[in-house]
Amino acid sequence: MVRALRTENLKAALNERRVLRGVSLELQKGEVLGLIGPNGAGKTTLVRAVAGLIPHEGDIFIDEEPVASLDRRERARRLSYLAQGAESRWPILAERLVALGRLPHLGPFMRPGAEDDAAVQRAMERADVMAFKDRPVTRLSGGERARVMLARALAVEAPVLLVDEPTASLDPYHQLQIMEVLRGFADEGRSVIAVLHDLSLASRFCDRLALLHEGHLAAFGVPGEVLCDANLEKIYRISARRQKGERGEIVLPWARL
Repeated sequence: MVRALRTENLKAALNERRVLRGVSLELQKGEVLGLIGPNGAGKTTLVRAVAGLIPHEGDIFIDEEPVASLDRRERARRLSYLAQGAESRWPILAERLVALGRLPHLGPFMRPGAEDDAAVQRAMERADVMAFKDRPVTRLSGGERARVMLARALAVEAPVLLVDEPTASLDPYHQLQIMEVLRGFADEGRSVIAVLHDLSLASRFCDRLALLHEGHLAAFGVPGEVLCDANLEKIYRISARRQKGERGEIVLPWARL
């Protein structure tokens, strides 16, 4: 397979505390890569570093090009990012907020064209937010706002999508829907890195998992290998039950150890 993104010896610190301690991983085209690990493992820091939002050491490549060589607009076209708990405090209409995802494709003083309008429509349909496209986002529920923000990230139609806990605050129906959206996005030839806490969703929808622990990459591979009993016991301090699914074993956290 062709690599869409890779990191080499990525390090980052927050408030003078080392959070990432040399993480090297790769994302294939057409892949959903789940970034998992306990609280404080460095998952959000990793995706923020890849998105260019925090200082870091080490190298990041998109399509084998160093990210450092890309200007901000080109980077934004190639890599879309949805932050954890992202929301808008403006009383902007949902459709207009989603349309902001097309800004990397527009030059100064350019107006959106038919291609941009079509991308916005596709993104809103994927995220199931068409029903309230004319409503201010400040009048939407938390779950509805989360789906609008995902639609904005999808509207970029970047080759690589980074999403940080995209199912947080969603009911089970929309959790499954969002994971199906991410799966479909990757199946079309794009690539996704998703920070996830739900191990059952991670094992069901992801091609591979990167397990972080105390800033290190503790395991990297297919879900069945990464979510083995030894890793769950050592890193998560839990036991799990397993069930066969279409893409392999689905892991259900069961008891604290």
